[in-house]
Amino acid sequence: MSLELIFKILAAVLLGVAAFFLWRNNMDGVFVSAVIGAVCFFVSVRFQITERKENLSMKEREENTKQEK
Repeated sequence: MSLELIFKILAAVLLGVAAFFLWRNNMDGVFVSAVIGAVCFFVSVRFQITERKENLSMKEREENTKQEK
């Protein structure tokens, strides 16, 4: 299981927790869980971007070695 998927699942769970706190009228809990959920989502996006960047640089290196031969 990749870290990207773990953080996306955690973000979804924290969104549910924030909804629960909103239903219970606990605004501090809503704020904390929503902020942590947003951070988890953006961290998962960062992992995704880093992986795409690494794949792109690997393809470029392969093309450069093919052109040199």
